[in-house]
Amino acid sequence: MIIPLHPRLSESEERELMEVAAEFNVRIQPIHGTGRSIYAILGDETSQELISRIEGLPYIERIDRIQTPYKLMARESKLAQHKISIGKRWIPGDFCVIAGQCTIDPNNRNFFLETAAAVKEAGADMIRGGVWKPRTSPHSFQGDAKSLEILLEARERTGLPVNTEVMDFEQAKLCVEAGVDCLQVGARSALNYRLLAELGKMTKGTEIRVLLKRGMHMGPVSEFILAGEYVVAQGNPNIILCPRGTMPPLEGYRNHPDESITPLLKEKTWAPVVVDPSHSVGKSVYVPHAALAAAAYGADGILIESHCQPKKGIGDDPKQAVTPAMLAHIVREGREIHRRVHQMLKAAQGA
Repeated sequence: MIIPLHPRLSESEERELMEVAAEFNVRIQPIHGTGRSIYAILGDETSQELISRIEGLPYIERIDRIQTPYKLMARESKLAQHKISIGKRWIPGDFCVIAGQCTIDPNNRNFFLETAAAVKEAGADMIRGGVWKPRTSPHSFQGDAKSLEILLEARERTGLPVNTEVMDFEQAKLCVEAGVDCLQVGARSALNYRLLAELGKMTKGTEIRVLLKRGMHMGPVSEFILAGEYVVAQGNPNIILCPRGTMPPLEGYRNHPDESITPLLKEKTWAPVVVDPSHSVGKSVYVPHAALAAAAYGADGILIESHCQPKKGIGDDPKQAVTPAMLAHIVREGREIHRRVHQMLKAAQGA
């Protein structure tokens, strides 16, 4: 990790740095954070001559060698103070709520628009809505690109940013061009490294967030963080990690709830953690418990399915979407728990 003397290198300084790197067959990736920029070495950085050459440049303060396999996502990284806006809230720090339907029904436009207005009233900071949906069965509804127009209309009406899942380059390109605020990478794509890297490239220099769900069969926490590294390494530090339950499922639940990994993630990375309680447990009656548990574990927010009329929804909404009225209770109690947890941790640090 290359730390410059000033917040950002000039064009000529950056060009010289890249020329030095090229001599050693490595590349330099600028990462522009909220307050300053850092420069990652991509490739074999074991050459002491390379390190010495770069440290000898007059505009370089130092090079930090991070021993963890993830250079940019580590808590020791200079991106450690980076924050991401979700509506009017900033994470880490606040408790954000991303809420809305699992799937947008293109034949029931008003359902989604009504839900969007209702979740805003309940206290949500961002609207979620599935334009395309990955399905186990090829005969299930897969989503419709026409729903993107409905999602954008909901943003226009509510003034809230929007989130949707993308599964391939074409969908990602459509969303980036349309100005979607947050691109979600689902559990089935969580280890699609080409997609993750491409998303980082496509959103570099923008405020677009990338919300990365944990893979259904993902093992070590470090593997989850490294998946996020692919996005950040291409120039977009606006990465959000989203535990959503893993396999095999706990009997009675859709998956095995994993909000408990939140403290482990926060111990290792600066990236905010937003938990998905809906897919974790899979039944609306259990979702409030999982959502509040996420707050208790120190999560920076929740990604939760909500529908104005769940029984009339499509996709997962009939099973696991909470009503906007219940969402309002979850938002209120979740933020209070989040406040108390941070208060307790602050007191413990001062003891």
